[in-house]
Amino acid sequence: MPHLRMTGRGLWITVLIVPPLAFVALFIVYPIISAFAYAFFDWQGLRRGDFVGLENFHTVLFVEPYRSWTINAFTHNVIVFFALMVLQNGLGFLLAYALWRELPGARFHRIAVFLPVVLSTIIVAYLFKLFLHPLFGVVNISLRGIGLDWLAQPWLGQGSTALWALIAAQAWHMVGFPTLVFLAGMQRIPGEILDAARMETESEWVKISKIVWPLVAPSATIVFTLLFVGAFNWFELPYIMAGLDGSPYGSTDVLGLYFYRTAFGNVSAGQQDFGLGSALAVLIFIFIAAFATVMTLRLRAREIQV
Repeated sequence: MPHLRMTGRGLWITVLIVPPLAFVALFIVYPIISAFAYAFFDWQGLRRGDFVGLENFHTVLFVEPYRSWTINAFTHNVIVFFALMVLQNGLGFLLAYALWRELPGARFHRIAVFLPVVLSTIIVAYLFKLFLHPLFGVVNISLRGIGLDWLAQPWLGQGSTALWALIAAQAWHMVGFPTLVFLAGMQRIPGEILDAARMETESEWVKISKIVWPLVAPSATIVFTLLFVGAFNWFELPYIMAGLDGSPYGSTDVLGLYFYRTAFGNVSAGQQDFGLGSALAVLIFIFIAAFATVMTLRLRAREIQV
């Protein structure tokens, strides 16, 4: 009987584990391996050509106009990462602190802050396209209504504001996630530490910078790492709000759009090159994996020091 019980338990564990592993292998591992393989070949549409070694990588990084396109898209991803670090994670931390201190209406605001995260990215993108419309968008109408006509402008139609409009939409959409993570970290802070801090000082800034922030280091590691990965995988929202070309004039182009456009082509450019697209995808994957690993290790070391 014990033997049959162990056999049945092992069979049940196998049934639970095998389907997820098969799903990961089919839809994650296999595409990654395929992209690595495709990057070393020349492609003519859907037909694989000769083995070209590192030529596709060289083209993407050093041959014009691909070099300029790569630098432009990468620069925008870097801007998105640092901007969201301040807007999304910074505001998320402050909101979490306000909710943790049980300010008036805290229960309602916990739901309200996280509600946009539940919304589909497609819905958020189309909503903000309507909000930012130059003629009937609520942003410009509100500015004109309070006498700030000079601030009303085509937010998505000019290079100086388009990327920042997308960043604002992304920050609004996802600010609830770091808020929830930081709030969970703050709720784990022992009450004795807070009581001792109140005896030493009444300054909220001192409490935040010297007590709360160091003690939520594990939460910071999570949100910083996930933000980095998300910022360099950014695709859905800029695709819907700015289009596949990163309009206007490439001012909102990011690596995700650039990769898709290179690998699968678009309406304005008939180019379709799986080799160059795969090389770009491999470079993005290596960069994200390497940098995210280093960032996580450094932040983990900071946790131990704290």
